[in-house]
Amino acid sequence: MRQVGIDYVNIGDVLERPIFAADGQVLLGRGVVLSAGYISKLRNLGMTALYVRDERFSDIEIRDVVTEETRRKVLRGLKDSTDMIRSGKNFESKKLKDSVHQVIEEVTANHRVLISFPDIRTNENQLMAHSVQVCVLSTLLGIACGLDRFRLADLATGALLHDVGITLLPKEIAAKSFLKMTEDERKCFNEHTTKGFELLRKNGNINLLSAHVTYQHHEHVDGTGYPRGIAGEEIHLFGRITAVCDLYDNLVNGGLEGRNLLPHEACEYLMAQAGSRLDVELVRLFLKSIAAYPTGSSVRLSTGEVGVVVDQNSSMPMRPVIRVLEERSRVIEPIEYNLITEKTVFIEEVFR
Repeated sequence: MRQVGIDYVNIGDVLERPIFAADGQVLLGRGVVLSAGYISKLRNLGMTALYVRDERFSDIEIRDVVTEETRRKVLRGLKDSTDMIRSGKNFESKKLKDSVHQVIEEVTANHRVLISFPDIRTNENQLMAHSVQVCVLSTLLGIACGLDRFRLADLATGALLHDVGITLLPKEIAAKSFLKMTEDERKCFNEHTTKGFELLRKNGNINLLSAHVTYQHHEHVDGTGYPRGIAGEEIHLFGRITAVCDLYDNLVNGGLEGRNLLPHEACEYLMAQAGSRLDVELVRLFLKSIAAYPTGSSVRLSTGEVGVVVDQNSSMPMRPVIRVLEERSRVIEPIEYNLITEKTVFIEEVFR
């Protein structure tokens, strides 16, 4: 299996990872042979990349810290809750809490696995999938901070619902890229933090600390964020954790930041924001859990050779293992470079 940019998917390629709708239902399942029609529809849905079958890399295992089944369960629960909120009803928090506990169990069991599998999402399920991924990433970072299970539950619940206030905004603003909003639209959008906080604060089954994640995830450690402009440790640890994870996922998945960076580019962006927008120590811990070059990515090396990332080195996430198949446009017998030991070889380019 390897990751292929949507513009490089070929008719006849076999899908290796399923595509989900906003409610967690499978749009296209593993093993589907991609036709011209399927590829066109996926492109129209906003897909930028797919995981396809490639026998040359059949031995590659791209592990995720949570199972596809759990992601689907959380997606369904979140979709049901947001539908109830939009219709003015009190949402059922028990199902969400049950799914959050499942996330915590799986992330705790797999917390040493580098995040190497970016979830493939459509325009339709962008907000829901983003919220689920921020929940997963925040749980992982919370474990790195030494939080116990009870505090992890409050953090993960808040992270899952961090953007719940967006569902209370006018649809034309909620669906718009932040970078394309007018000044008045941005002011309206920024109200999602206070609207979400008030919604969760009134729900007797949601801990107030979880509600504060919604309230504080856009605060900056230098005091330039919103809604209150608080700084440093005035921002609760949960808010600072979620801010890191929210920004990273928006950067790599083209969310509200309007960007669609490669993981190593997003890691560099986080480092640049450490100390101003983000907590320095939390960024350091977070980057230890992220595969800067995800398994399955196609890369060009400083030697001119082209290959695919086939494994990770958890001690040095920036130095993965590469299987090379091509040298200066010439197909060669596969060889592998472990970039920890091949100290003079570097990744120069990542292909989308």
